[in-house]
Amino acid sequence: MDKPKGVAFLLSQLGAYGAQRFAERLRPLDIEPRHVGLLRMISVSEGASQQELGERMGVVPSRMVSFVDDLEDRGLVERGRNPKDRRAYALHLTEKGTKMLRQAMLVSVEHNEEICAPLSQDERDVLAQLLDRLAGAHNLIPGVHPGYRHLR
Repeated sequence: MDKPKGVAFLLSQLGAYGAQRFAERLRPLDIEPRHVGLLRMISVSEGASQQELGERMGVVPSRMVSFVDDLEDRGLVERGRNPKDRRAYALHLTEKGTKMLRQAMLVSVEHNEEICAPLSQDERDVLAQLLDRLAGAHNLIPGVHPGYRHLR
């Protein structure tokens, strides 16, 4: 039987494998990839509201509330009053959240190295450019996994 050669299939196959491996690598930290994504978003948008981040990530408000509740229960995020809008909460990483994000980003770098090990640096650069172009052509939000839309 011939191997499937479709680019879409190969992207899906590698994406599923990569997501599974990343989740496995994060397990010792007791967090999931979805946690890492939100921690990263909060770190680059310190003080943003749940609503702002939810809109940026494509997460409906009710799911965003429970998602932030989970991180707050873990001591990784804190809600504070938003000085611009008293009805909204501003999100900030706690010291524990900052440390967790640093650890997760180290795992992410190791994960990227494992996935890309068969490629030279030049090949990695070309592949990243091509994938970035494809993502842009399909209006994917840079740096945001589309799976956030389906969070429970």
